Amino acid sequence: MQLTVLGCAGTFPAADSPCSSYLVEHDGFRLVLDLGAGALGALQRHVGLLDVDAVYVTHLHADHCIDLVAYSYARRYHPGGIAPQVPVYGPTGTAARICGAFETPPQQGLLDVYDFREVPVGTQQIGPFTVTSARTNHPVECHALRVEAGGRSLTYSGDTGVSDALVELARSTDLLLCEASWEDRADNPPGVHLSGREAGEHAARAGAGRLLLTHVVAWADGAAIEAEARTAFAGDVDRAACGTRYDV
Repeated sequence: MQLTVLGCAGTFPAADSPCSSYLVEHDGFRLVLDLGAGALGALQRHVGLLDVDAVYVTHLHADHCIDLVAYSYARRYHPGGIAPQVPVYGPTGTAARICGAFETPPQQGLLDVYDFREVPVGTQQIGPFTVTSARTNHPVECHALRVEAGGRSLTYSGDTGVSDALVELARSTDLLLCEASWEDRADNPPGVHLSGREAGEHAARAGAGRLLLTHVVAWADGAAIEAEARTAFAGDVDRAACGTRYDV
């Protein structure tokens, strides 16, 4: 299983990265986790524009889903003709959220482009991947995802504050892709995001093999966030960078 970071900026695109988006590949199948603002451009550096087999959006904040709007144009108006429907998994309201971004919502509800599959937390078989989700600690419904194939596992936090559910989902995972939006401060609002220290603590409690920090907001000190994580997790820690590829 291979992971490619298409975008890892939190809240809005950074100068060197789009918002959250991750390409996961196994046995020729291409699954995209989130497609946040600006990520469609980065996607094309790694796969053909129409070569995505499925998308799973963790939640409906723009920095995780809004490039599904741009991607609908790419699939509908491609010179080779409209592409086949691509499955789009997500929480309740995914179709309405994407269609609602248009000035006039599409009459066909984008169903000529996307096969919307609004799913509760649980387990889905998506191509060769077994994908298990859990509800995170975030102001809107957000799914953390555990993706398994070929005897390996990747767990992606989505957006979350402190979450026992994430720890359980990530138990003994090979790679925990975990948000760490800001430095550890007493005035950080609860139930929104994790600090670097908290991300490290989640990885340690889960017994994760490796920790990859993501969703760092552009004005945050990424090096300080990474240092915090290292104080709480003794395993391998890295900070996601746009375009970086990992073997899971």
